[in-house]
Amino acid sequence: MNNKETVTVRYKDNVFCMLFRDKKNLLELYNALNDTAYTNVDDLAVTTLQGGVYMKYKNDASFVFGQDLYMFEQQASKNPNMPLRFLHYVSDVYREMYPNSELHRRTMLKIPVPHFVTFYNGRDGMKDEETVLKLSDMFMESKASVSQVYTKSEPELELKVRVININPDCVEESDDGTPDDSKIRKVPSILNKCHILRDYMTFVNKVNEKKYSENKDIRTAVTEAVDECIASGILSDFFSEHREEVIDVSVYDYDEEGRMRVEREEGREEGDIRRLITQITKKVQKGMDIDTIASELEEEPETIKPLYDAVIAAAPDYDIDKILESVSDFQKCCWL
Repeated sequence: MNNKETVTVRYKDNVFCMLFRDKKNLLELYNALNDTAYTNVDDLAVTTLQGGVYMKYKNDASFVFGQDLYMFEQQASKNPNMPLRFLHYVSDVYREMYPNSELHRRTMLKIPVPHFVTFYNGRDGMKDEETVLKLSDMFMESKASVSQVYTKSEPELELKVRVININPDCVEESDDGTPDDSKIRKVPSILNKCHILRDYMTFVNKVNEKKYSENKDIRTAVTEAVDECIASGILSDFFSEHREEVIDVSVYDYDEEGRMRVEREEGREEGDIRRLITQITKKVQKGMDIDTIASELEEEPETIKPLYDAVIAAAPDYDIDKILESVSDFQKCCWL
């Protein structure tokens, strides 16, 4: 296997993954999330999925500590599907921990409590420092509920994902009507609690500054950022030891991010519009107004208004196919 192939295979071990291969760093992040001060890394058991013949998935980092199972993902793009991804991940981790032969015991197994966290550091704005994504928001509206044949009940499966904005300049909303550029900007609290995460974001911001503000090619931007971090004592031991790997996987990472961004700009499939309409419909049925729905979807009210109006007009049946047909091609293009 040549070097290029090796780097490609290990791409998913991006800089975030590489940093949190280290149990000491994982424990520091655990302490930051829980306001604890544990120091014994031997109490932490890594359960990160590594892929392979029997494992379908590979996640960024997961571990068991005490009675808890933590699963971490770093995302540079907003992804409303993270609850389903984590469901895939945790199923495989539990399957590894508790094979089928143990499920036939007469005594109840006690399993670690799962916690799911996504660290978002993308360039698309995120309104809040922290939000929650729920698996139940992804569920289709059952025909039984729509026809009201049966009493509507809560889903019998739920999974919640904390999405934490780790960009150091996330916006603190003000209520005085001031423009965005004059609003108070603050550093996410977790960056003050976890120096590894803070230093990681310093590196990411250096790369972004060189690439997007100084218009340098990505390899030059990453190389200069790595060297500046080493000179400034920011993750210097880590970058010195893994300099070439960090540069290679970061270049691959940014190239992939760029490809995905182009695809999003070229257009979303109709299925994305359907899912959005479904989300709006479910929230309308819960009695939410357009401002509340827009806030939860992290969109502006005027942006979702055509879809919201189409959903309101479809009451009380809320037939998703008919709502989709009623939305004009022009309005769809606003989302495509």
